[in-house]
Amino acid sequence: MERIDCTPRPAWQARVESLGLVWHGANDRPYWDESAAWRFTPAQVETIETATAELYRLFIAAGQHVLDHDLLGDFGIPDFCHEPIRQSWDGEPAALNYGRFDLGYDGAGPPKLFEFNCDTPTSLLEASVIQWDWKEAVFPHADQYNSLHERLVARWRAIAPPRGTSMLHLTYVDGNMGEDAVTVAYMADTAREAGIDTQRILATDLGWDSARRRFVDLDYRPIDALYHLYPWEWIVHEPFGREVIESLDTTLWIEPIWKMIWSNKAILPILWDLFPGHPNLLEASRVAMTGDHVVKPLLSREGANIRIVRNGETVAQSGGDYGEEGYVYQRLYTLPGAGDRRPVLGSWVVDGDPAGMGIREDGPITGNAARFVPHIIG
Repeated sequence: MERIDCTPRPAWQARVESLGLVWHGANDRPYWDESAAWRFTPAQVETIETATAELYRLFIAAGQHVLDHDLLGDFGIPDFCHEPIRQSWDGEPAALNYGRFDLGYDGAGPPKLFEFNCDTPTSLLEASVIQWDWKEAVFPHADQYNSLHERLVARWRAIAPPRGTSMLHLTYVDGNMGEDAVTVAYMADTAREAGIDTQRILATDLGWDSARRRFVDLDYRPIDALYHLYPWEWIVHEPFGREVIESLDTTLWIEPIWKMIWSNKAILPILWDLFPGHPNLLEASRVAMTGDHVVKPLLSREGANIRIVRNGETVAQSGGDYGEEGYVYQRLYTLPGAGDRRPVLGSWVVDGDPAGMGIREDGPITGNAARFVPHIIG
């Protein structure tokens, strides 16, 4: 695992924009950064892929444990969602079953899980299309751990309704530097490639038809299937949260409501309790730790409200609006690299299978200003 310097392509901005990455940086600081790349050996990529498959297996076991032992209340999930979550977990409605494991890895020891972004994961277009296009242009004879696009299209095709019988709506909230809009546009592209009719709609434009007891779009068309880049913990606390639960009988929500279990960091201590000492896990607890550790809110996003503790002192901390929901404590893993060039690996699954990798670089806390840096194998 080696970081190598690269020369950015001439007019790279126009190239990535043509592929859909219309937001690629701000204030002269690129988000998509092709001035460097990470090179992995085939054996290292096999290690990452094997760890990813193993972590998905552990999450299946942990999710079942949560339901078997009635632990949803410990996750801060409202009572009115508990039975729908159980029904969704057991009923397995059509889903992409995709997500991004954020891992610490130094090329030598086993990859370590930080968290699983599996409800509303972003950095998807970058990991699939953008870095592959870069590789083909800059390192055409190298390989890359990347089958994301093909797997997403195949999965959409597998869960698609008969053509012409239904439309897939895709919703998000405007903002977040355009990242959500880019991700939803890309997901719409993959769905259309699979033969699905699509319509994007802002979450604020979703309507509830009280006569039909259905969610509808701006043209009053019923919403039969809805891909939402809007997290479940926000959805169920909206004024229409209980209507969402009612709509589960008529609208296919992608991803399903049971993802509230896996996307909540309360799952991390459960994983450690079930699989103590597992080489791909970091010790985690709901009670304060001694020794070097990280404090994380249960529901924080984009690295918000994280605190790193070394030798009893806070050495790094990020701001944000999370924390009232409670915290988990996770053993500190020191990322390789230095300064703001410390890589976090985002290892993707689609339908539960390893599908590719993206890398973001930042300081000791990976936040929403982290850069995306491509990779090669060779």
